[in-house]
Amino acid sequence: MTLFLKNLLFMLLVPGTAAIYVPLLIIGKRPPAEGLPRICAVVFFAVGSIVVTWCVWDFARHGHGTPAPVDAPTHLVVRGLYRFTRNPMYLGVLTTIAGWIMLYPCASCIIYGLVLAVGFHLFIVLYEEPHLARRFGGDYAEYRARVGRWFPRRTTHSTDGDGHRR
Repeated sequence: MTLFLKNLLFMLLVPGTAAIYVPLLIIGKRPPAEGLPRICAVVFFAVGSIVVTWCVWDFARHGHGTPAPVDAPTHLVVRGLYRFTRNPMYLGVLTTIAGWIMLYPCASCIIYGLVLAVGFHLFIVLYEEPHLARRFGGDYAEYRARVGRWFPRRTTHSTDGDGHRR
């Protein structure tokens, strides 16, 4: 139960702040878009939320930790969406931001999305990847060689549910 509560708190504080609270502050009292942009925004919100929730679930269930660096997983998570990209949680947050941009197409939303994307990339390259390399060694090196940072790689082999080659 404690791990569940820690992950719930993480979701509310970190992805919640980046994907919900800050965009709400940015849009202020602007009127939302109508029609197709609104429908697309709802789809992006749903997909982004599902991706983040799935990733947090995998961190708790299979990594035995949270996405927070202070309570990181004890096992490298290479299953679920992590089989396709090394950073699906960040992509889930950015998908949600894309939904905000569709619903409130303004320069400040676009700039926020771009700044967040660059910030995520720098954090991953400068902190997360070196930290994971030190913590998980060869397992992370093999995972990194097999799975793209942002986009899936074309492969000719299949993997099992844990991301291992069959």
